Amino acid sequence: MTKVKVRNTGDRPIQVGSHFHFFEANKALDFDRAAAFGKRLNITATTAIRFEPGDEIEVSLIPFGGKQAIYGFNNLVDGWAGDSMVATGERAEKRIAIQRAIDNGFKSSN
Repeated sequence: MTKVKVRNTGDRPIQVGSHFHFFEANKALDFDRAAAFGKRLNITATTAIRFEPGDEIEVSLIPFGGKQAIYGFNNLVDGWAGDSMVATGERAEKRIAIQRAIDNGFKSSN
């Protein structure tokens, strides 16, 4: 389980559902996106967490199960999102997704 502090820097409430790829959550949410890669909220299915403007909340994240293939959401990954390392460090898929998030204006505290 991974814990991250999340701050809503926007001017509107943001709600994130239980099975949303948290790495790809709303651009105005500021948190360590690299730590959230391949993970979802550790909450009951069909529920959500609401982030009011200015709120900072610590959330628990767990890895997606199954093949860990993630498609859609904000199209930052569209492929494998597992967290296994390779001899050279982070997997290329993760580095590419992080760069896409930066290029598309997603806030990240890392």
